[in-house]
Amino acid sequence: MPRSKPTYDQLRKQLLQKNALFEDPDFPAVNQSLFFSTPPKPFEWKRPSELCDNPQMFVGGASRFDIAQGELGDCWFLAALAALALDEHLLFKVVPPDQSFSQGYAGIFKFMFWQYGEWKEIVVDDRLPTYQGRLVFVHSTDKNEFWSALLEKAYAKLHGSYESLKGGNTIEAMEDFTGGISESFNLRDKTPKNLFRVLLKAYERDAQIGSSIDQAGRGMEAVTNSGLVVGHAYTMTDVKKVNVSTQSGKQKVRLIRLRNPWGQKEWNGRWSDKSNEWKYINQKERDELGLVLSDDGEFWMQYEDFIQEFTRVDVCNLSPASMRGTRGNKKWIENIQQGRWQKGASAGGCRNFPDTFWINPQFALGLEEEDDPEDDDEEEDDPSIPKTGGTFMVALMQKNRRKQRKMGIDNLTIGFAIYEFKDQVGQLEKNYFLYNASKARSHTFVNTREISGRYKLPVGRYCVVPSTFEPNQEGDFLLRIYSLKQSSAGQLDEQTGTVDLPREPEPTPQQSAAIDSQNKRFEEFFKKLTGDDMEVDAWELQEVLNAAMKKELHGGSFSVESCKSMVALSDTDRNGKLGFEEFVDLWRDLVRWRNVFKKFDKDNSGSFSTHELRAAMRSVGYKMNSQVFGAIVLRYGDRNNQISYDSFIACAIKLKNMFDTFMENKQGNNASLSLNDFLMVNMYS
Repeated sequence: MPRSKPTYDQLRKQLLQKNALFEDPDFPAVNQSLFFSTPPKPFEWKRPSELCDNPQMFVGGASRFDIAQGELGDCWFLAALAALALDEHLLFKVVPPDQSFSQGYAGIFKFMFWQYGEWKEIVVDDRLPTYQGRLVFVHSTDKNEFWSALLEKAYAKLHGSYESLKGGNTIEAMEDFTGGISESFNLRDKTPKNLFRVLLKAYERDAQIGSSIDQAGRGMEAVTNSGLVVGHAYTMTDVKKVNVSTQSGKQKVRLIRLRNPWGQKEWNGRWSDKSNEWKYINQKERDELGLVLSDDGEFWMQYEDFIQEFTRVDVCNLSPASMRGTRGNKKWIENIQQGRWQKGASAGGCRNFPDTFWINPQFALGLEEEDDPEDDDEEEDDPSIPKTGGTFMVALMQKNRRKQRKMGIDNLTIGFAIYEFKDQVGQLEKNYFLYNASKARSHTFVNTREISGRYKLPVGRYCVVPSTFEPNQEGDFLLRIYSLKQSSAGQLDEQTGTVDLPREPEPTPQQSAAIDSQNKRFEEFFKKLTGDDMEVDAWELQEVLNAAMKKELHGGSFSVESCKSMVALSDTDRNGKLGFEEFVDLWRDLVRWRNVFKKFDKDNSGSFSTHELRAAMRSVGYKMNSQVFGAIVLRYGDRNNQISYDSFIACAIKLKNMFDTFMENKQGNNASLSLNDFLMVNMYS
């Protein structure tokens, strides 16, 4: 096994003993750490002590006003950073606070990021890219504050380079900072009637919220007449309903507070810092809202103006582990599942491909309770949402794609569909999807890291099918389900084992006589083939089978290795040869397996698709879960995802051999592994 890398604490201790400063060998101060393309200018790496006197991680604590954008084009990352700075609990999870440039300083810093279901420690040195003595990328408005610049460096290391951070969605970084689940709303599409309610409840559950304005032909980062910046990511820092007293009477106004990562340029319409609307709110409520009359980049907007001006809202709903309940005490119920699309085995593509859609990984979702009445709002009733049922979110995230950009690998186009089912055990099969419509699905298929959706369905049992748009596209994914009320989730899968095949009926007297006559002729043939010793070795067996099954082989042949496996399977006296009775047992298996092969080789081409192999093996007598099936496809499928006759027979022999060996060990109390693990360990032996 490879040795694990030393932790931050171990490295720092070693450095302090040597009185040395850390130089990160995994993310060195070279151009390749900056750009995988040609760097636009000559950069120089410097430590904070070379840039200022008295460098500090934090100056006066962390603030959303500490973050200024550099030249990288990662405002999506900065918007998430500003949201992170609003919550000290979350911030200090990502940026452990026990680090400084004075006590115990060794030029090494650590950061924590959530990655695909677990928190990952990222260690960096404090050499930062500069040009003409200034930081090039994210920096603080305080010249001697470095938490944001170092955090950006750690995030760049996580993804392979600084350039890997160019372009993205705010929710991606929000999720990596919190472990939360995200949802996006296109405000130029059909805006949900209950969107304000969703935002208010999300904010009360400590959610991180970002928003942006589509470029739509206007220059990137152009400033509109209303003071908003096009193509720019904003952080939502509060959501409120406030009481307003006007000449026409009292009313409630829905307000949104936003933060521009630039630290300047603000909205100048209704409820902006100096607008007349503030006179309708008393001073106490103004103070509670935190109204600051300065060009600090933060401002309030009326909700109706917000949905008119902005085009996109991203919400990162915190996981139960990350929530502290500072704004409310309700938490999501979380279910996490790992999965993989494997070419020829579990990458079936979307519903446009009915022959293969069913082979995609399938996950059961049980909605066990209905929403509480207070989670609905008659004022914002949306007729498209059922009155009763359970609200839940599904998020499908593909893994490690940003890190592979430098290899020319981009995101897959992904989506999911949700079906209702009741009593079925194991994977739902092809016919189920042909004759049952989905109850919900992702709004589209898209090539972003994650796609998600919010749904409300009656209490019951459902099947979530994540897929790529096209079949045979490979990748790992994470499927997360958040529900307001109690729910359960797990993969729908076969249990590895044997299948009870139908017993053949007892032969009639006439059939028995015919069988006896056939056996005698078969014995005479075998004696002519083998001579007086009445035994056949692997090479003789190869000759017999290639002649007897020439039609099925379609010009191919059984390999010597396959024939050796056959001999080993049936050689009960372990002399390396098959006697007549042993040969007859093997022949019966081969005839049965040949009939199964013909059933699946519908076009008589001499092969069939690997995605049918699972059903073919069930007909032979063996069932297997997705992990074992994936290994079998890798072992016996060809590059075109086809199973030839020779490979099918070799697979059947291998499975029979492994199942028999496992049962022998189990009966002898020598089974140290489960059947599933035993098959995986011995698949390639």
